[in-house]
Amino acid sequence: MFEQMDALKPALKKLVETLRKEYAYASVLASDGDERNWSISRSGPSISTGGFARDGGFVVRVFDETGCGEYSFNRFTEAMIPEICARIREDLKTAREGLPEGIRPLKTPLPKDEPACLKKVGTFRIDPRQLGDEAILARLRELRQKGLEKEGILDVACRMNYKAYRKLFISENRDLDQSLMYATVSVSAMAGRGQEIKSYHRSFSNLGGAEVLDKLGDALDEVTRCTLELLDSEPIPPGEYDCICDPETTGMIVHEAFGHGVEMDMFVKDRALARSCINEYVASPLVTMHDGAAVDEVATFLFDDEGTLSGDTVIIDKGVLKRGMCDALSAARLGVEPTGNGRRESFERKVYTRMTNTYFEGGHDSLEKMMASVSYGFLLENPSSGMEDPKNWGIQCLVNVAREIRDGKLTGRIFSPIVLTGYVPDLLKSVSMMGPDIRLGGGGFCGKGYKEFVKVSDGGPYMKARIRLG
Repeated sequence: MFEQMDALKPALKKLVETLRKEYAYASVLASDGDERNWSISRSGPSISTGGFARDGGFVVRVFDETGCGEYSFNRFTEAMIPEICARIREDLKTAREGLPEGIRPLKTPLPKDEPACLKKVGTFRIDPRQLGDEAILARLRELRQKGLEKEGILDVACRMNYKAYRKLFISENRDLDQSLMYATVSVSAMAGRGQEIKSYHRSFSNLGGAEVLDKLGDALDEVTRCTLELLDSEPIPPGEYDCICDPETTGMIVHEAFGHGVEMDMFVKDRALARSCINEYVASPLVTMHDGAAVDEVATFLFDDEGTLSGDTVIIDKGVLKRGMCDALSAARLGVEPTGNGRRESFERKVYTRMTNTYFEGGHDSLEKMMASVSYGFLLENPSSGMEDPKNWGIQCLVNVAREIRDGKLTGRIFSPIVLTGYVPDLLKSVSMMGPDIRLGGGGFCGKGYKEFVKVSDGGPYMKARIRLG
């Protein structure tokens, strides 16, 4: 698949060579993708293609004496090179002439273009394209029917998604090529009593193929059981409590607390409090936070959409905020090294600094030890959504379940829904225990300003902290 990109590669190199005769820097990103979604619920089976953005296009980036210019298009042949060069030239001229009198373009240093050549083809055990629609829907239907056999369950919805994509990045000194696939699955159940409806969900993801379907069967009993338990849940008395977060809830806190807040394009715009806290303690010494490709998950890639090689970025090291994550343009303006976090929703959209796989390191405290340390508090699980205010470092997240802990044991009482709030450094400085095993998931997408959606994963270990709930 995507073999047509091989045929275009010589012409893409020629495009870069032609642009370099006129500009100090030139690059082209070529991308193509294939995405498919399957679901089955009370409304029946559904199959759809595509996602948030169109795949299959090109982005040219050039730097001249006034800064950076980009041009995107979805069709390319070698014969189009003069037309593309003329269009870029005219667009840059129009942009310069359109500036208000007395306003000069923001001068941006040229990107570093050290030599690099790589090609990577991802691996998977089961190709969903070969497995086929009928087999996938049959598996989802089987799981749904099994869940509906539980007394009290009104509906069960099962879903699967995969995306395979290929990206080429070519500059004067870089020739980068990656072909990867990720897949996600989810199961959710609904139960009712009188006018009250409750639901519970689990999702799983991998950097791979349809083998992730195997995890749904293991989760089905948990999902139906927890859904029925929620029918007996009650509102939680607002207050600050000792809490143990399951890995999914830890991941949501990581993502919302120190995700957008350390995306360094926000530093350039002076919209993030984190900029003034570099090399300061912002969390407990038990907290070390990573972002990048040190783990294999849905947001793992070899290079970002600006041709920066990916790696492992340590954001917080034993409680100290060391640095943020950044795209190449933000890095140039801030005088730091880019971290490989320049990502586009599609070839039609601008690059922003975006998270990839973001997580807390594990520690040495078992879940049993954490439970024993709580005289009164809650085990938080099944997060659903969250938001943060990077400028003031506030956080607000929704969690589906809080299980009461008294004298180190679960009492069986369940509270729902839960709103988790607080000032990020206060929350993270209260972390007192970390479990040894981390778990990441990437079932959803992350937007920037309610748009610009990209695939991310987040996670961590079981974590004990003092948290405000309501």
